[in-house]
Amino acid sequence: MILTGSNEFKKIKDSIPLGVNLLAVSKGHKHDSIRKLSGYGQLDFGESRLQEAILKKIDLSDLTQLRWHFVGTLQKNKVRRVIKEFDFIHSVDSLPLLERISRISQEEQKSPNIFLQVKFIEDPNKGGFLKEELLKSWSNIISLKNINLIGLMTIPPIVLNAYQRKDLFCECRNFANHLGLKDCSMGMSNDWQEAIQGGATWIRLGSLLFGKR
Repeated sequence: MILTGSNEFKKIKDSIPLGVNLLAVSKGHKHDSIRKLSGYGQLDFGESRLQEAILKKIDLSDLTQLRWHFVGTLQKNKVRRVIKEFDFIHSVDSLPLLERISRISQEEQKSPNIFLQVKFIEDPNKGGFLKEELLKSWSNIISLKNINLIGLMTIPPIVLNAYQRKDLFCECRNFANHLGLKDCSMGMSNDWQEAIQGGATWIRLGSLLFGKR
């Protein structure tokens, strides 16, 4: 059941600055909630379970303007189908996975939009490149074909307070700038304001839009 009506959605959209994109994370919610939100003008939707997303895409096949984002952990055996089904991948957390995406993208004649997931603080619950690891691999990364590398993605450890989260988001923005990347995918329903202050260009809102799963 969708949480926001048109007025509530407009208030959220009006509070997001120009240059920041809203990704509605629809994982775990039914296709009719996506349809309703798309009627308010929302085009970007995030899913993390491949089979669930495929069924929703079938039910929503008349909405050809929708853009689909994969936001979950990407298993290597799902790479080909994710490349076929999604326009953006937000969760590329290792060089071997990125190399696999590049190879399969060439075979499928696709060039998905890619965010590299980065950990700025050690967190056993999250995957991602460490900064030093990403810098060491950078020359290999930028030589890969059939990937459109657009930015970084990060998720703060749950133990951080609002000030610490904002600092982490700023660090991600500065690191993306250092690498010459335009976009930062960061901030969810509980911390999207700090993410915008820290330089996000994509915020990922789920429960704020759809309610609890």
